[in-house]
Amino acid sequence: VSGKLAHIHQDSLRVKELAEGQHPRVVVICCSDSRVTPEIVFDQGLGDIFTIRTAGNVMSDYEEGSIEYAVEHTGAKLVVVLGHTSCGAINAMLDTKEGGTVPGHISSIVDALNAETEEKDALEKGGEELPYNAVKANVEHGIRQLRNSEPILSEMNEEGKIKIVGAIYHIENGKVDFLDI
Repeated sequence: VSGKLAHIHQDSLRVKELAEGQHPRVVVICCSDSRVTPEIVFDQGLGDIFTIRTAGNVMSDYEEGSIEYAVEHTGAKLVVVLGHTSCGAINAMLDTKEGGTVPGHISSIVDALNAETEEKDALEKGGEELPYNAVKANVEHGIRQLRNSEPILSEMNEEGKIKIVGAIYHIENGKVDFLDI
């Protein structure tokens, strides 16, 4: 946020180190939005973050399998579901509530968001804070989805082998708020 980046692990020596294998400390599931790159947001380098990116943080078996791989085989201990303000997928979902439509396969992302119980609750409350609350609801959904993902993630979470948390990146100022969920 202050602009004083360390740029750790971003040199040719790190590339050589990683040829032997990877051991990221954290898995970050985040939106595909080009403005939200976890390695830059958290000032990390090659091999530090196992990143999974999908529009709107929508996760299916493929993403859950990737997370399982990261915690089981690379040793990551922290899983972060990272939402962000001004999310195009969330905005598209909100637009459909006002009669808007989305083309092609984008509709599958919007349909998945519309199916989230947490999103339905945020929509019911409505109000001026709806865009932010919809992003927060999406992060809450992702956390619950992963904490209940059987057998690997739910067991590792319950046994304290991993921690699954949520955060929101504020595009307008670069701050990250970790949620207490």
